[in-house]
Amino acid sequence: MATRINKYLSEVGYCSRRRADKLIEEGKVFINGKIPEIGAKVEDDDEVVVEGQRIEKSKKQKNIYLAFNKPVGIVCTTDRRVEPDNIIDFIKYPKRIFPIGRLDKHSKGLIFLTNDGDIVNKILRRSEEHTSEPQSQPDL
Repeated sequence: MATRINKYLSEVGYCSRRRADKLIEEGKVFINGKIPEIGAKVEDDDEVVVEGQRIEKSKKQKNIYLAFNKPVGIVCTTDRRVEPDNIIDFIKYPKRIFPIGRLDKHSKGLIFLTNDGDIVNKILRRSEEHTSEPQSQPDL
């Protein structure tokens, strides 16, 4: 079954879909020796190379789901350049994961992290009409 190249690179844990699109635009991704267009699809027997590294199909990860009680002061971002106290560096999980949604830096509470982009899209899609309930902060 064919998979969009950006989704494929996300599923194998190489990078996010957005980052994959950027790598494609920069000419750093090859499918069977050719630079693909955004939205190109990968078949099971295709050879994928990114920044000179061959991406093995066997590296497809099993889905990871983590529940984490985020403390105050941790930022819910995967961008390690933005904040020194980001959630990814704080957790130090050995594989690429990202938060489902976010909590403000000054909030604490339960947040889920995963490597499963499909579940994130299903949860966060507006058409699903999920709502969040703001929690009142105690006066300090």
